[in-house]
Amino acid sequence: MPKTILAPRAEAVGTELDITPLNPTFVAEVHDIDLGARHSTETLAAIRAALVKHKLLLFRDQVLTPRQQKDFARNFGELHVHPLLNNDEGNDNPEIILLDYGPDRPPERDEFHTDVTFIATPPLGSILYGVEIPEHGGDTLFADLGAAYAALSEPLKRALEGLTARHDFERSFRTSPYYGDGSDPEKFAKARRNNPPVSHPVVRTHPETGEKGLFVNRAFTDTIEGLQRHESDALLELLWRHAEQPQFGYRHRWRTGDVLFWDNRITQHMVVADYFPQRRRMHRATILGDRPV
Repeated sequence: MPKTILAPRAEAVGTELDITPLNPTFVAEVHDIDLGARHSTETLAAIRAALVKHKLLLFRDQVLTPRQQKDFARNFGELHVHPLLNNDEGNDNPEIILLDYGPDRPPERDEFHTDVTFIATPPLGSILYGVEIPEHGGDTLFADLGAAYAALSEPLKRALEGLTARHDFERSFRTSPYYGDGSDPEKFAKARRNNPPVSHPVVRTHPETGEKGLFVNRAFTDTIEGLQRHESDALLELLWRHAEQPQFGYRHRWRTGDVLFWDNRITQHMVVADYFPQRRRMHRATILGDRPV
């Protein structure tokens, strides 16, 4: 039977969402909501509560303009403008990232990552809209970082307490034809200057639930501070491989019109780049969060 999530009691009127869990520890589908419409405070509070509870929400059969997607995302916080990927058509909505790969632009190899951890206040969440989906392939893999942390041995949990790691923009966004070294080298140089490395805890406490989760990722985590390089590399590889195990994961097979809304504070994800030369076009809005603790 579908589960329901109620808006917080502080709201004057309760709002029920029709929700079906899709995975034992995280992920749920929310039925019968048009994300392009205006929503009451109660409905938005219920969506936020569902996101916190399930960590990843699926909305099917959506039709969204970039402006509608941006307006919906803004209900949950200030939006991030990516220093390189604010490339929607005409750039009228720089908060919406266009991810468009196909016959003329082969997809880059992806790896598990948590979005934009190279800034001091990494995103609360991301909202990804499937505009054009290949007939086969292009799935997105997700990992529940809370479940991954909980499964660690107690001695390893104790060893991770108090450790911090450096997250570096340039670890993932190196100069390449995708990121401006050919047509706009100054754009990349400016992005690098404006995004120096930052430190985050290796284990993050979720600000709304108190759940602990791993907060290191292959795309942006460069080193664990205070360790020798070979020690840091070995420990990071252990944690990455641990979190990427299938028992902590969910694989989403996209349909055109799907929207995924994930809690970026307690999950990571990657795209399976197996669809070339088919086209895969997505729009992403990224909601800023707070400083990890």
